[in-house]
Amino acid sequence: MKFSLPALTLTGVLALGALTACDGNFRRTVDLGGQSTTTTEPSTATTESGTTTPPATGTGAGTATPATFDNGRARTESEANTVQVVKEQQNGLVFISVTESSANSEEAQLRQRLQQQFGIPDTGAQPSQGTGSGFFVNKQGDIITNNHVVEGASEITIKLHDQKEYKAKVIARAPDFDLALIRAENVPAASIQPIPLGDSDQLDVGLKAIAMGAPFGLDFSVSEGIISNLERTVPVGQPTGNRQPVYQKVIQTDAAINPGNSGGPLLNSAGQVIGVNTQILTGGIGQSAGVGFAIPVNTVKRLLPQLQSGKTEVIQPPTLGIQFTDLSGLPEDFRTQNKLPDTGALLQRVYPNSPASRANLQAGTNAVPLGAGNAGEQISTNGDIITAIDGQPVTEGEDLRRAVIGKAIGDKITLSLTRGGQTRQVTVELQAFDFPQQTQQ
Repeated sequence: MKFSLPALTLTGVLALGALTACDGNFRRTVDLGGQSTTTTEPSTATTESGTTTPPATGTGAGTATPATFDNGRARTESEANTVQVVKEQQNGLVFISVTESSANSEEAQLRQRLQQQFGIPDTGAQPSQGTGSGFFVNKQGDIITNNHVVEGASEITIKLHDQKEYKAKVIARAPDFDLALIRAENVPAASIQPIPLGDSDQLDVGLKAIAMGAPFGLDFSVSEGIISNLERTVPVGQPTGNRQPVYQKVIQTDAAINPGNSGGPLLNSAGQVIGVNTQILTGGIGQSAGVGFAIPVNTVKRLLPQLQSGKTEVIQPPTLGIQFTDLSGLPEDFRTQNKLPDTGALLQRVYPNSPASRANLQAGTNAVPLGAGNAGEQISTNGDIITAIDGQPVTEGEDLRRAVIGKAIGDKITLSLTRGGQTRQVTVELQAFDFPQQTQQ
């Protein structure tokens, strides 16, 4: 079963359960409608001699594994592993600081809106400053971070674990995935230590998770927890300009992640990157409440060749080039009256020269009022209804968006359609498409 957080809307009240991008300079916060998550951890007893007794499991209590000591410092197997991972990979972590010289950049405008909405003091300082984290992915000095860390930056400086600083430049960004690749300049080859990339498809809930980054600007900090959930979906991407954030799968962890951790790696016990830290559920306090989210590393691996090629500064995901209505969100009596199914994507518009247009998908041509309580809103009911993509049912609009954004340009998908009571299948070749105005996928 997939678990999705409810639809997000910006609000002037910091209610319990707010998603915050982990930027050290400002907070991008959206209301989650008061939803909270509570977990209960088993307790561990400590004896006078210093040994630890694990909690009972199954039908019998576990057997204690005595801790060893080294000049007063406990060295359990888990502690030793964490220390080893940190020592081996800390030189692959970088601290990122950015300068925005233009108050008209998307990032600066977003910061201004949040300051006005949430009463965050405006220092009036120009240029604006921001911080985040990142990590080396190859010996050429390429660094992965979050798009929201570097978007709109006029100057980027990275600091290594040896405290030496270097300039960096953006090679390419993938805003819809909140990922960016920057390249450090004039860094000695001996100082570049790539962190190996793992496989996020091979994870299990309960495995160790180690977060590295710069929370609140405290560079090269480490926190530890577990993978809390692998079926969570949250809106990923920048809700600015013509982009709509798309609900995508993320890794949920209780490892402490705070503003400034954005773009830093989430590691497993083998010292491999399993995710890129991106958001936190704050509980309305603007800092870690034990629920953080990371972009799966397999998403990074899929996009990395495009990012490194530098052929385009902004990588666009493929689109269908349509506007649609999510049938599951319509009133039941309206669906019944208009003989519409309970679920599916009802096409309202097919843009000329789009992949959907080339595949002869058709939008509705009539206009039917939704009825009382909907402020005169009208929708077309006689267009194509997308009921499945590659055999997977479209039970809500996000199913369609997630399926398309997970594909590559040039991929072909099979859509199951109903039109006038007739069912058919259509093959569509996905391409990048620039919408003429703000739209949905």
